Amino acid sequence: MDVATGVDPLETLREIERVAAEFEDLPPEVTVKEDLLRRGVWFTPAALQRGHTFARKSYFIFSFDHLPLSQLDELVRNHAPEEIALEGGPRGFRRVVVSVRLNPMSPWLVDACEDGSVMLRCGTEDVAGVSFAPQPAYYGEVLPDGTPITEVAPSIEWGYLLYLTVFRMCQYFGQEEECQFCDINRNFKQQREDGRAYHAIKPIDRLLAALDRVVASGATPGAYTLTGGSVTTKLDGLDEASFYVRYAEAIEARFPGRWLGKMVVQALPRADVLRIRRSGIRIYHPNYEVWDPALFEVLCPGKARYVGRSTWMARILDAAEVFTPAGVIPNFVAGIEMAKPHGFRTEEEAWKSTAEGLDYFMRHGVMPRFTTWCPEPLSVLGRENGPASLRYHVGLLRVWRDMHARHGLLAPPGYGQAGIGNAVFSVSSFMDVIRPGTAVATLPC
Repeated sequence: MDVATGVDPLETLREIERVAAEFEDLPPEVTVKEDLLRRGVWFTPAALQRGHTFARKSYFIFSFDHLPLSQLDELVRNHAPEEIALEGGPRGFRRVVVSVRLNPMSPWLVDACEDGSVMLRCGTEDVAGVSFAPQPAYYGEVLPDGTPITEVAPSIEWGYLLYLTVFRMCQYFGQEEECQFCDINRNFKQQREDGRAYHAIKPIDRLLAALDRVVASGATPGAYTLTGGSVTTKLDGLDEASFYVRYAEAIEARFPGRWLGKMVVQALPRADVLRIRRSGIRIYHPNYEVWDPALFEVLCPGKARYVGRSTWMARILDAAEVFTPAGVIPNFVAGIEMAKPHGFRTEEEAWKSTAEGLDYFMRHGVMPRFTTWCPEPLSVLGRENGPASLRYHVGLLRVWRDMHARHGLLAPPGYGQAGIGNAVFSVSSFMDVIRPGTAVATLPC
């Protein structure tokens, strides 16, 4: 037992071995990756102060941490990397890229070795070699108005994706409306209180100036995501589609076709979806979060009230007629369906429910993806719950992989390469479990 964390590293490793053995048809690396995503990870000062450059955690939309900033060690919270890659080491890991979710109580520790390398450890056991997300050439620059460029155009997925959160808040506000697993509004507040350059709305001119710097630096991201909170009334005098479309139009006018454009907004009416497509966006993410009808009502009360579950799901399929099925990729938050007091009691029940949702969409050619839930303490659900079990998360990867194969689908576009050792998607292992070499679905221009 680790006295500092209250967690038994030996039991953690035994659990890793048990789950990997049960799901032996999946790459063993994803079992460790999923455990880091659900439990979090911590860093020693030696690991962070080796004199090398890397992309630091930008808090690009949510906190994705297990404690508020005020309760995290200052060195770690200011210098932790955006992502880490696990590769090599005693177990001969093939590379997996992992989003960093800070938790000083985690059994997983990244530490420096005497030879200068960095290693992921669980207790006293070395598990895998670690590298930190590469720092893009434009990081460290400041725009003419004094805004750090990383506040405007941070890079994730090992440099593949520019994540452009143009509205840092959400109009689903308060416990009666906000998604119960989401901390976007409280994260905005804590970032401002911590003195970070967090702005509620990013001016278009500032965004374009940042993207000019990205291009001038020689960085080669493959895609960008335009996103932010939901708009239920007006924002800058505009409805949700109009607010976000103006950013897409500005980007595509300045940089026509340079990157694959993606947008995360609500499941909107067809007329609005057509406007999004005509703005140059090629992938639409109307995230449904959880499949079970009763859980949708409880965990997404604002979406249930303003749009409604049946309308939300129908609009996802309707959008496939506008973007093509491969261009519609809704997200669900893997693990919230197990959260107390409303979630499923067994992993098998939760797998069955989520499989129903996957089948519903995949038989129409739409490929949902997921984000492994991090129970952030600033969210309603995270205050009361720990993470879903490791067995649940790894079993869900098998459910996704098998359903994807059953429907004969290609790898989803907009996420880089698929397969263990190739994938860069860092908040879930769903891209890691796709067979290496699987072709990526093509999209119309």
